[in-house]
Amino acid sequence: MAATTKVLSAQARDGVGKGAARELRRQGLVPAVIYGDKKAPVTIAIAYKDAHKYIYAGGFLSHIIELDVDGTKHRVIPRDYQLDPVRDFPLHVDFLRVSKNTKLNVQVHVNFINEEASPGLKRGGTLNIVHHTLDLTVSADNIPEEVTVDLTGLDIGDSVHISNVKLPAGAVDHSHEEDVTIATIVAPSALKSAGEADDAEATAE
Repeated sequence: MAATTKVLSAQARDGVGKGAARELRRQGLVPAVIYGDKKAPVTIAIAYKDAHKYIYAGGFLSHIIELDVDGTKHRVIPRDYQLDPVRDFPLHVDFLRVSKNTKLNVQVHVNFINEEASPGLKRGGTLNIVHHTLDLTVSADNIPEEVTVDLTGLDIGDSVHISNVKLPAGAVDHSHEEDVTIATIVAPSALKSAGEADDAEATAE
């Protein structure tokens, strides 16, 4: 399922520099910039409440946003943002212009399904999640909301690798790790303890 495009209102701003940025923040606005697509950067400001809501809703850097800047629409994706180191409120946001041909590297959430159909989990095993998100290269027009991992049939000791998962259409793995391990089914601690005790006895004998 592709991520939906969100709409965010913004206004153009003339002033740049620390003084202008401080004045904007006093007005409840967050300075931002739109760049990329071989066009000149556009300095803008967005409402603090909107910036805070979108950033802390999760997935901020992997969702296309339509910025309405005083009536002019810009199709963008957030590429970076700065937070106050003490109070964690937004200080600045960078937006990258995108077109339908733009390729992007994004972090996509992993959703695990059918835990009840995993023999290993039914026997008391634990799902050890190695990667909660996957680093994928996708087209700007088809950013997936999530990647689904089906746990049906997995037993204790089994692992799920990215090669085992059907990635969304057009998406490719962008990580530097060969055949990324997404999750493993590990033995419950009671079973582990029993196994370790057996190993210790065998060693003693």
